[in-house]
Amino acid sequence: MRNLVRIVLLSLCLVLVPLVAFAEEGGGAGSGAGMLAIGAGLTIGLAGLGCGIGQGLTAGNTAAGIARNPGASGTMFTSFILGMVLIESISIYGLVVGLLIVFRIPA
Repeated sequence: MRNLVRIVLLSLCLVLVPLVAFAEEGGGAGSGAGMLAIGAGLTIGLAGLGCGIGQGLTAGNTAAGIARNPGASGTMFTSFILGMVLIESISIYGLVVGLLIVFRIPA
């Protein structure tokens, strides 16, 4: 439980520190480009993280399935490639959303 509280507090600090770093004095007439950059970076980073986890699980389970039943490797490999393509599309969506954020294009 203490580790969970520590992780939550550290995550909160990591989220709040950039807010202080990009704070501006005055009327706030800045463009907020720093926040857009943070948002785009988080979008692409989290999409890449999710895809990496998904691809690792898919590759590991496919390798284990082929090791248990080598005769079904053809159908497993086809499903593996299709799954990898679908997983990779998630990271492409993350890239598109990140670019929409950076260039401020309304979706």
